[in-house]
Amino acid sequence: MAESGVVVVDKPADWTSHDVVAKTRGLARTRRVGHAGTLDPMATGVLVLGIEKGTKLLGHLTLTEKTYEATIRLGLLTNTDDAEGEPGARTDASAVTDEEVREAVAKLTGVISQVPPQVSAIKVDGKRAYKSAREGKEVALKAREVTVSEFEVTDIRHVADPDGGFVDVDAVVTCSSGTYIRSLARDMGVDLGVGGHLSALRRTRVGPYDLSQARTLDELAREFTQVPLARAVAAAFPVRTLDETETRAIRHGNRIGESTLGEGPVGLFAPDGSVVALGENRPGHMKPIVVFTPA
Repeated sequence: MAESGVVVVDKPADWTSHDVVAKTRGLARTRRVGHAGTLDPMATGVLVLGIEKGTKLLGHLTLTEKTYEATIRLGLLTNTDDAEGEPGARTDASAVTDEEVREAVAKLTGVISQVPPQVSAIKVDGKRAYKSAREGKEVALKAREVTVSEFEVTDIRHVADPDGGFVDVDAVVTCSSGTYIRSLARDMGVDLGVGGHLSALRRTRVGPYDLSQARTLDELAREFTQVPLARAVAAAFPVRTLDETETRAIRHGNRIGESTLGEGPVGLFAPDGSVVALGENRPGHMKPIVVFTPA
């Protein structure tokens, strides 16, 4: 059986996240592979995969902070808010100043209210929004609160065009789970009155995992390497080492004494250094939410 752990892939362009999972199943020689946090086909960069028991981590890794390198093109709308969509209205953006761009970015930094794209996977009346969009139906998506902790403009380029100029904005964005970079591009364009879409995206970090740990699929095909489960848990969560009595209790799904490491998740380790579970604090006690080595 394949070893349990985490694989950090540098996803290539034009691959879906599911394509990467399918390829990795062959490389790891197991069907039990999943991913944390979908990347659209046009996007590249960090895609975290779980192997065997590592799949139990994925739901918790999805909720962690992420960092992206993005390029936003002002002056053109698309029906998906990114470069994969059909072009829509064009507006000459040549008069947009660098100062106005930075002011628009400032409005989209911090805790903001954001409406997801029409092509998101959010369910409305039991149906994925992107399926309705493909049928030509527009659905009413509710705004949600997200946190953009960093939105740093790294370059602004004015692009001449016979039908009206564009402005390309390069930026680094660090944000909470559930933030759509496409929506940031769309909303910047709306604020500046010229429309906009996301023209390039590279994810550089998911929680503790960044590009320095990522391997291309070609590299993994030559030498399949992964982060062992215990090390993956220790990298992503606070660590609590249990005594023998606590270890037995957790392996049976029972509660133990409250942790001082915050609400959780907390990585729970046996005295021998093996990872047992993830735990969360409840009033007066801690309970396991994922058990890796049950009794």
